[in-house]
Amino acid sequence: MSAGSEPRPAPSIPLSRRLLAEFIGTGLLVAVVVGSGIAASTLSPDDTGLQLLENSFSTALGLGVLIAVLAPVSGAQLNPVVSIADWFLGRRARGGLGLAAGDLGPYIAVQVLGAVAGAVLANVMFGVQTSISATERVSAGSLVAEVVATAGLIVVIFALVRTGRTAIVAPAVGAYIGAAYWFTSSTSFANPAVTVGRIFSDTFAGISPDSAIGFVLAQLLGAAIGVVITSLLFPAAVGEASEERERASAVG
Repeated sequence: MSAGSEPRPAPSIPLSRRLLAEFIGTGLLVAVVVGSGIAASTLSPDDTGLQLLENSFSTALGLGVLIAVLAPVSGAQLNPVVSIADWFLGRRARGGLGLAAGDLGPYIAVQVLGAVAGAVLANVMFGVQTSISATERVSAGSLVAEVVATAGLIVVIFALVRTGRTAIVAPAVGAYIGAAYWFTSSTSFANPAVTVGRIFSDTFAGISPDSAIGFVLAQLLGAAIGVVITSLLFPAAVGEASEERERASAVG
């Protein structure tokens, strides 16, 4: 992503290509999360802290690269709550990444399907049987952590978009998720599609179906809070703010 570029899909790009990018991107993201988790547990079987460091480092780098590569095609949302927030914030011109209302459902569908495919791919690469995870992760603290992690993610993305600093979205999001692995007790899933995908790998990065339900609900709440915070702190996109200042100057 070059300086000054925007992580928005070009209007001329067909929906089919954008959906393919979201499917591949979300799939590879889950493959990175699950695959690095399996590798970490194999390489450092007796050190949970080191396992988490290896998993978080790989995920942060992988996420940043995927956003940088796929942003020009689909916006590289790779996350249903990001797509929902984008649609909501983008109802005003330039307020979001540019997702049309009619594209929201297809985006979410391919993100979830891609996430499941990514988990299966990671299992195959490491010779692990694909099975439903038995890892229970829900607690009061972990649910609060998912609200915080998801709200923060939404604010990071749309604060940068609304202030015209889209060139740093990829590294900023990667850095935020890498940090959130450590400052949240849930290790910051912050993504309903990734959460569903991780159900299908009973490994270090897995999550049980019961826990996944609670995590997804917490993520949706966090996304809503993130949208509110973004709207309060950054009520207008950079273009709209400039137009408002010009109108005010003209009146004055």
